[in-house]
Amino acid sequence: MAKYFGTDGFRGEANVTLTADHAYKIGRFLGWYYSRRKENGERCRILIGKDTRLSSYMFEFSLVSGITASGADAYLMHVTTTPSVAYIVRTKNMDCGIMISASHNTYYDNGIKLINAAGEKMEEDTILKVEAYIDGISGEIPMATKENIGRTVDYAGSREDYMAFLESLAMRSFAGKKIGLDCANGSSWMIARRVFENLGAKTFVINDCPDGSNINEGCGSTHIEVLQKYVIEHQLDAGFAFDGDADRCLAVDEKGNVIDGDAIIYIYGCYLKERGKLVGNKVVTTVMSNFGLYKALDEAGIAYEKTAVGDKYVYESMANNGYRIGGEQSGHIIFKKYATTGDGILTAIKMMEVMLEKGMTLSELVAPLKVYPQVLKNIRVTDKAAAQADEAVRAAVDAVEQRLGDDGRILVRESGTEPVVRVMVEAPSIEICSQYVDEVIEVIRSKGYEEA
Repeated sequence: MAKYFGTDGFRGEANVTLTADHAYKIGRFLGWYYSRRKENGERCRILIGKDTRLSSYMFEFSLVSGITASGADAYLMHVTTTPSVAYIVRTKNMDCGIMISASHNTYYDNGIKLINAAGEKMEEDTILKVEAYIDGISGEIPMATKENIGRTVDYAGSREDYMAFLESLAMRSFAGKKIGLDCANGSSWMIARRVFENLGAKTFVINDCPDGSNINEGCGSTHIEVLQKYVIEHQLDAGFAFDGDADRCLAVDEKGNVIDGDAIIYIYGCYLKERGKLVGNKVVTTVMSNFGLYKALDEAGIAYEKTAVGDKYVYESMANNGYRIGGEQSGHIIFKKYATTGDGILTAIKMMEVMLEKGMTLSELVAPLKVYPQVLKNIRVTDKAAAQADEAVRAAVDAVEQRLGDDGRILVRESGTEPVVRVMVEAPSIEICSQYVDEVIEVIRSKGYEEA
């Protein structure tokens, strides 16, 4: 199991838990690792993109130093989105890609995401080798010298290729539609407006003035209420909010209601099924998707897969089975026919496609989906595994499941990063959810697992 890299990269507070030295070592290893696979004097090519955080420039230069010192060439897209890096890596014959971003986190955090040559998240065995080098376990690697030192290549122009790709996916003009975009003062600020304007929409953009420290601050998909208010005030047809690196998208309908990842999966899954294009008649969700989504999918005659939390696991299920649509409630949506990662701008384009092709508003498209009330509470424990495996705790969970029957569900799972057990219940009312969550937490507490 990886020590530094989680399901979405190596993430931490800049120069505290994720330092410039870490970035240099990551660059050193990747430059050497991929260069040694080359033959006949061919150069290794590593693509780098970054978001608008103040520290992203520091990490970019550290990565470049490491990559070129190992003899590889560093191609710089500069400020761009995570999905654009994945797209350019797989279409421009890059050996791998690196995205510098902490996604929806605050500005003082940052992250390093590794992408393989296919535009997918880096394989676990390669990540473990990177970590072994960071920790000094695998020993030193040689420095490139003389003509073997790597070059730095300005590759900002490749953003145009990515935008052209996005625009090519639109089946109709967006002319006549008033659309709001919340760019979260992040990676999408230079891309989203141009794409929607080029497609003909009357485009209203907010939070597109990054200053290094305002990324995600009171804006974007993590603060969707800002866009909700804006859509209502300006009487827009729809709004789309992205996160810091634009691999997420949440939508807002013309009435100001949130269209989350579950609703997006439902809308597009139904759209594909109606056209006979829903491979396997299945969509892919995570275990955290709302119970109401599954009820609505059952009514629509659509089957579903449930994966662990993380778009990494959603993509694996889709890739292994050929499914076309999947994602998370948070707005990480993967359209497998077109992308290898969640892509916020692509998601917005696809929602526009359904609206235009069916001649319906977002509120009409999502009407059959009834979201169940949900209560989620965390309890800090001394032993996550023991708390979940305890017979009394399991009995309490089973009792709740029996009482809920087909009218809700309970999910108990451990945090991947904290000494926390999460208890979540979805039911017809908030009161029922709270009652059942509290019952289970009280059993965990009474058995002595709660952290003092």
